[in-house]
Amino acid sequence: MQTLESLKRKIGSAEDLQTVVRTMKTLAAVSIRQYETAAESLAEYAATVDLGIAMLCWNASGEWRDTGNRLDGATGAVVFGSDQGLCGPFNDHLVQYMDEQWEEDGQAAHRSANRWPCLAIGTRIAARLEDGGYVVDEWLSNASSSTGIAPLVHELLERIDRWQRERRLGRILLFHNRRVSAASYAPHGRSLLPIDRSVIESHAVRRWPSRSLPLVTLDAARFFSRLVQQYLFVTLFRAGAESLAGENAGRIASMQSAERSIEERLAELRGEYHQLRQTSITEELLDVVTGFEVLRGGGASGP
Repeated sequence: MQTLESLKRKIGSAEDLQTVVRTMKTLAAVSIRQYETAAESLAEYAATVDLGIAMLCWNASGEWRDTGNRLDGATGAVVFGSDQGLCGPFNDHLVQYMDEQWEEDGQAAHRSANRWPCLAIGTRIAARLEDGGYVVDEWLSNASSSTGIAPLVHELLERIDRWQRERRLGRILLFHNRRVSAASYAPHGRSLLPIDRSVIESHAVRRWPSRSLPLVTLDAARFFSRLVQQYLFVTLFRAGAESLAGENAGRIASMQSAERSIEERLAELRGEYHQLRQTSITEELLDVVTGFEVLRGGGASGP
């Protein structure tokens, strides 16, 4: 049977855990803002890359627009997941989404029955991909802060270049979770390579933002190759930042669920404590009354 002291200890432990959960929620909310700010800060840089592509579209012939599309190559997937836990089914939802995309893609002719080889970012998503039947050729630890995204992307670009040659990949897909609200996210997928020709050609109809028309003096193919590298950097940076923001949104959702469970448990423990305390007080009062009655009865029967 529980005592008042044991219930006090349980209530104290639950309150300490509640404090930890609330702190983690606050830290996750702060992290979300940092990662979203990092993604937003790349907007002007991305606009500059877009203008560079527009310059080529206007000043050079279309021979450089070959984006390396190899229809006979295999398909690979770059997947951003999590390194840390306490974010709910964050990785599970992403792998389920990949399964759906793979099944749709598997209907195409000449498509291999094997699941896509993957380059994973995050130890937990790497394990989850292998459990789901995907082959993880390489994996990288995810960034632990917004300042770590850029170095991660630079390393990732080098890995992708080597991985594409070794695997002879004709297409590389990109998958990650994206924050939807303060405590929710949704999986997202897109083609990373080859770059969709329509994306490039859409820049040809853009209006130049100034009166002075641009002039390209570098070799068009070389200039385009460098622009593609910057385009990939922007795309992967945004994917990494959005994934980390989504991870923390999942962490907030998990902490909210844990907080509700703790509050319910605290209410239960406090109810038991008050009931046991009331019972103890009642028993003490009954002992006093019984003792008084015994003393009074003994005094009445005296000489």
